[in-house]
Amino acid sequence: MVHRDDLVPESVPSPSAAPLPGGAGRIAIISAGVGAGHDGAAAGLAERLAEHGYLVDRHDFLELLPIGTGRLLCGVYHRMLTWMPDGYQRLYAATDRTARPGVLWRALFRAAEQRTLRALAPDTRGVVSTYPGASQVLGALRRRGKLTVPAFTYLTDFSVHALWVAPGIDAHLAVHPVPAAQAHVQGAAGATVVGPVTDARFAPAGAGQRTAARERFALPADAPLALLVAGSWGVGPVRRAAVEIRETGVAVPVVVCGRNESLAEELRGDGIAHVFGWVDDMPGLMHACDVLVQNAGGLTSLEAFAAGLPVASYRCIPGHGRTNADALDEAGLAAWIRDPADLGPVLAELLHGPRGRAQRAVGLDLHRLAPGPATAIAARTRPHAAPDAHLAESRFAGRRRLASSAVTVAATACLGVVAPLAYAYNEAPARFSAVTPYLDGDGR
Repeated sequence: MVHRDDLVPESVPSPSAAPLPGGAGRIAIISAGVGAGHDGAAAGLAERLAEHGYLVDRHDFLELLPIGTGRLLCGVYHRMLTWMPDGYQRLYAATDRTARPGVLWRALFRAAEQRTLRALAPDTRGVVSTYPGASQVLGALRRRGKLTVPAFTYLTDFSVHALWVAPGIDAHLAVHPVPAAQAHVQGAAGATVVGPVTDARFAPAGAGQRTAARERFALPADAPLALLVAGSWGVGPVRRAAVEIRETGVAVPVVVCGRNESLAEELRGDGIAHVFGWVDDMPGLMHACDVLVQNAGGLTSLEAFAAGLPVASYRCIPGHGRTNADALDEAGLAAWIRDPADLGPVLAELLHGPRGRAQRAVGLDLHRLAPGPATAIAARTRPHAAPDAHLAESRFAGRRRLASSAVTVAATACLGVVAPLAYAYNEAPARFSAVTPYLDGDGR
């Protein structure tokens, strides 16, 4: 994800839209500032809920972890993707194999429980997570009766890692039948297809918008343009992908580097003519381009579907980048190009052939046909629900928090340093493919 200038404020007042069944109330959304995709999904969801009369509180899960642990974990994750991609792939695979988080993860999540409860306003009627760690905390609180209102997980990925599925969560909301089926296979409660949430500005280019956008971004007027994105961090083999797109002769690469300014400079040094850093007007840039090439399968892909762009996954980052590419390919939404020799032919098909037209239609239908997550959330948040979102802390809570902080520091060190080495030679898990009941309408 490479833009997010429209984040919803901490508390969003209700506009004049009529509330959904279930009535207006207060909903808390817990995301995480890991890249920008989880926050972007939270922002879109907050906007939809506010349109229907809800007050929305936004919280960052990283801030709910004690003594700076969240930011430390985020930094470790970033460095592993950048410097140790193979180690991250093995860690991702190892944590995806078991139905229950390991002891270190459980200690880390337990340390966030009291802060999470204290962050919720007394009149909160439901809590939505857009980040796996937050889902684990909310599920544990629901199981032990400490959280007395419904808890939801909004699955922001097309593939469902085991940490996304938390016992105790009332409903797991998915953007498509493929992730809904994967979540169901892993035992998720209430796995439901609700569709994506994206900014309304992401729509197919109208008459004259394509020409105007190309002029605004100083892009070639007539050449086919491939928009290459790599998330807000600009991670992965982006330079190689940009050069390879250029060498196909099929399309001119237009690269967005997010916050990675050094990557932008390196690309310019490689002779890539159209390089951008952080882009505020991503809808406009998508209007200017003809195909999206991505490496992570996050929110930017959903935005491209809404904008009517065909999407290809190429040189994907480890972990969720590869599993998302597999799931998107299975869904018929994005071609996964595994062999560099196929890059030119597949881009040509997406730009000019029936494959591209088919993907555009499927991507647009993904946004047009699903009701959206606000409906599912409203159905489970009753106006007469008990407003107390959390129970009082005991007199020993301070001691428990101090002990949890010490455990968390140790867990963080182990997760960031020891775990990648311990999992260095573990095999990757098999992926799930149980889509048929959802395509037939029987999986809800």
